[in-house]
Amino acid sequence: MKKIISILVIALAFSSNTNAQDNMMTNSKATVISLEQTKGEFTQKEVTLEAGSYIFEIANNNVGHQVGFVLVPKGKDASKPENHIKTAYVTKAVDNNSTETSKVTTLEKGEYVYFCPMNPTPQYTLTVK
Repeated sequence: MKKIISILVIALAFSSNTNAQDNMMTNSKATVISLEQTKGEFTQKEVTLEAGSYIFEIANNNVGHQVGFVLVPKGKDASKPENHIKTAYVTKAVDNNSTETSKVTTLEKGEYVYFCPMNPTPQYTLTVK
């Protein structure tokens, strides 16, 4: 019985380790883009990137309440959630003076707009070459 339990523990540990490595491999292929919000604005007014996979890291610099992040292809109605690139949403609302990240988001060549409806901020341009 002890042998069976030991084998199960080893198998579970190996499985957990493999999943962690898979997650690290997935995230290692994505570049982190750090953006900072202050009251009513992002400090980065425009961003230019190459086509690829990105994780958006959003910092709330003393806004005084939670903030978020929305990314939309330029030309689409940004007020409609169905047009939002949902993987770019932060996985948790960003508390005052803290930072949160999005899931991996793959962007193709084109123009996008980003903003925070919770802050609220203007819409800024993100260009993918």
